[in-house]
Amino acid sequence: MPIVGCNYRKITLERKDNVSGNINIKNNIAIKDVEEKEFALGKAKQQGLKFNFEFTTEYEPNIGTINILGEVLFLDEPKKVKELAASWKKNKKLEPEVMQQVLNTALNKCNVKALILSEDINLPPPIPLPRVNIEKKGDKTDKSDKQDKSQANSAAQSYIG
Repeated sequence: MPIVGCNYRKITLERKDNVSGNINIKNNIAIKDVEEKEFALGKAKQQGLKFNFEFTTEYEPNIGTINILGEVLFLDEPKKVKELAASWKKNKKLEPEVMQQVLNTALNKCNVKALILSEDINLPPPIPLPRVNIEKKGDKTDKSDKQDKSQANSAAQSYIG
């Protein structure tokens, strides 16, 4: 079940009000439609599916929105492609494994784009970013804490270097 592409079709963002006080950030993604599509791979053509999705980040109360429309391109055996398309047409459902793969692909791409776009219009990041906490010497003397800090420093050094 290879995913062969993930593309944006439309991106809109809006900052309505100044950011102040408590902000509630809601992220959502949904598959809007599934279409059979013929893909040209070199000289060969292969049947696949195009999953149209919508990713939305809402900043409340009424602060801003980021909306991304896109598509995930998916290839599989012709029989499997037909089954998935028929299932979607019949009851708007897909196999959990396929849905997971498609949504995770779209989320990975959209979260990165939304993070960049939020900075461009001075909104908080839509996903939590890692933070570093530095404690002063002598704040905690528990041996397990020192070991945890040592492991964290080692991980940070391996990430940096």
